[in-house]
Amino acid sequence: MREIAALTFITLDGVMQAVRLPDEDHSGGFTSGGWASDYWDPVMDQVQKEAMAKPYDMLLGRKTYELFSSHQDSSMNDGHVYVASSGLTDPKWDNVTLLSGDLVSEVRKLKEQDGPLLQIHGSWQLIQTLLSTGLIDEFRLWTFPVIVGSGKRLFERDLGTEKHELIKTAPTGNGVVMSVYRKLV
Repeated sequence: MREIAALTFITLDGVMQAVRLPDEDHSGGFTSGGWASDYWDPVMDQVQKEAMAKPYDMLLGRKTYELFSSHQDSSMNDGHVYVASSGLTDPKWDNVTLLSGDLVSEVRKLKEQDGPLLQIHGSWQLIQTLLSTGLIDEFRLWTFPVIVGSGKRLFERDLGTEKHELIKTAPTGNGVVMSVYRKLV
């Protein structure tokens, strides 16, 4: 059985929208895009060592997949990429499977299979759907010393109580803190 880990960059006030690029996502009138760029290189070094060193498959929403595929090639991940989308028809990468039916059922089937960890990068809408169904097993959070006020938050709505255990934490040296939490069963 596979597990799902959400790898997410967030501000101190919990916003995960438009992390890297100023024009990445203006939805909802968001104007603070690119808030993580001043901290990027040390964070990505830590992400590579802590979250991407072991084999994994990626689980992405369509918007995140399109952003990744326009800026990087599929060599960023040797694993398979699953993209939640009912509109994407021609993925740019060869190692992509589109999930276009009942997303929750399709993700449950993926979790039941043998294979590496399923890692979500970004993909706010996908995370919101999987949070509401309890399918995320681990949160790999990088918290940046930035407050932006408004924007899409990791925990957008009340989901009730779900307890997690802190299994690892480390600073990057430039004020960003990595925290890895596992859901307690």
